[in-house]
Amino acid sequence: MTEQNPRPSNAPPPQLGRVAFHAVASGLTPLIPIPFLDDYALRQVRERMVRALLQDHSLPTPAKAVSILAGSQTSSTVGGRVLGMLKSLALRPVKKLFRKVFLVLWVKDCVDMASYSLHHGYLLQHALSRGDLTALTLGGDAPRRVHDAIRAACKEQDSRPVNLLLGRLFASSRLLLSEATQALMSPLRGQPRVPEKGEEAEVASLADRLASALWEQRGYFTTLEERYQKHLRKTG
Repeated sequence: MTEQNPRPSNAPPPQLGRVAFHAVASGLTPLIPIPFLDDYALRQVRERMVRALLQDHSLPTPAKAVSILAGSQTSSTVGGRVLGMLKSLALRPVKKLFRKVFLVLWVKDCVDMASYSLHHGYLLQHALSRGDLTALTLGGDAPRRVHDAIRAACKEQDSRPVNLLLGRLFASSRLLLSEATQALMSPLRGQPRVPEKGEEAEVASLADRLASALWEQRGYFTTLEERYQKHLRKTG
């Protein structure tokens, strides 16, 4: 019988890689230059992440619970609202300085979106591993309690270390810069540009790099888990 090679101790677990992939995908949604479609795409990515994590634990995916756990009612960030206004203003040629400011704001909004999905996805995975959600409780108040505890823990956590990591990751992304520039210069095109060959691979590469970097920040996430557990007890 052939023995399977164990995962190297320094390699991130597959669950973290899955969360990282959806975090990167969330971070790219502000690049969609169509009003409201970017928010819709963000909700879809977050809900797909929730369903994937539930399925990893052989749990059902009721629509109401998925919506709650994904935070689908969460409003867009301040950066997102600013970008919305800028998109509406970018209807004529802009100066080089304005383009630079626009790109900086866009990268920040990408980081905000990715950070939200990353922290929430990580803590949802932690909650599922602890058994805080089961097939029986998914139809009750448990999803709201878990989501509220996740939000409280994230609000309490200083996310700057992870946000800086995400900022470096996105700022070095050729895909992000290309999409941002195209969206800025053609804000009224009918639909997002069709991904070119190799771009899907870059998203996966960004996710792999993110998962590896996060795995070296285990102390940060241990603190995040402790805060989640504290807030969950308060709701019990």
